[in-house]
Amino acid sequence: MATRYPYDVTLAVRTLRRRDRELGALMDRVGPFNLGLRDGNTPFQSVLQSIVYQMISTKSAKAIHGRIIKLFPNRYPSARRLRSVPDGDLLAAGLSRAKVKALRDLSDRCIDGRVPRASRLKNMSDGEVLACLQQVRGVGVWTAEMLLIFNLARPDVLPAGDLGIRRGFRMAYGLDCDPTPGQLLAHGERWRPWRTVAAWYLWRANHL
Repeated sequence: MATRYPYDVTLAVRTLRRRDRELGALMDRVGPFNLGLRDGNTPFQSVLQSIVYQMISTKSAKAIHGRIIKLFPNRYPSARRLRSVPDGDLLAAGLSRAKVKALRDLSDRCIDGRVPRASRLKNMSDGEVLACLQQVRGVGVWTAEMLLIFNLARPDVLPAGDLGIRRGFRMAYGLDCDPTPGQLLAHGERWRPWRTVAAWYLWRANHL
């Protein structure tokens, strides 16, 4: 079953092709837009996953995330359930001490409402969501942007600090080195208001 997005993907792709020839050529090589959403996840679940994936390989992060899930048989961890798990169990799953502290702070903020439920986040602007989530220990711009893209399905997010996106841009545009975040953001102005769609194609360039 095809993913349904709360934005017009056909219009986005058509607009991006018209504005950026190199991006259009990448779209031809990659094929149809197919961003996998986590819109069924709670904000806690999505941010937990992003924290686990920070600064390590995808293979390692997937293994660690799987071991964390196994600490909660037949249930995905909630903020309250994770609070009851000893630090030793989380460390044994492969988390660093810094990430354990980050998950503790995330749990506390989700429980007391400082990190709102999805229904409230959906009514907040991108900037408000970014500001709110960056108050969580260990959560920076990238983690908050991942929630905007994958959980809240926002159409105009460009994670310029993401190495995969910068590398994809280098390959798609035939550059000798990755662009700086500032260079990527400057170029990406022509992609508004569909920068999420452009970002997905740049991610996919790494897998061609």
